[in-house]
Amino acid sequence: MSITPCIWFDSDGEDAAKLYTSVFPNSKITKVTHYGPDTPRPEGTVLTVEFELDGTRFTALNGGPQFKPNEAISFQISCKDQDEVDRYWDKLVEGGGEHGPCGWLKDRFGVSWQVIPEVLPRLLNDQDKEKANRVMQAMLKMGKLEIAELERAAGAVPA
Repeated sequence: MSITPCIWFDSDGEDAAKLYTSVFPNSKITKVTHYGPDTPRPEGTVLTVEFELDGTRFTALNGGPQFKPNEAISFQISCKDQDEVDRYWDKLVEGGGEHGPCGWLKDRFGVSWQVIPEVLPRLLNDQDKEKANRVMQAMLKMGKLEIAELERAAGAVPA
């Protein structure tokens, strides 16, 4: 069985796919289809764009203005280190994206992403509940996640 996320765009699907494939390693556009005659959009305009982001298949659908991406669906990016967090964050908000809370952002197409360092789940699931709570409280104050700050919170000694 194969599941492919399909993201609905008004008419920016190809531009979004080009951005995403430029940001993620081992990524490519694999197929572009176009509207034909007697369809809701002008003949020849882009209908779908199939693409892969580091081996995961996606489809961008240019379906019109009636639906827009929103925060109900987001894509998580697991990052090894702060350099990766910074790189993905900066590339995805570039050109009109929005910074959000707790590692969330929206790109310029309105698609939501979570840029998460690999260390975060381990810190949040630590058996020391006070330590995990300090990390949670630190994260709740951040936009882009800062690993050094999360680790500092984990190591803090309560007063």
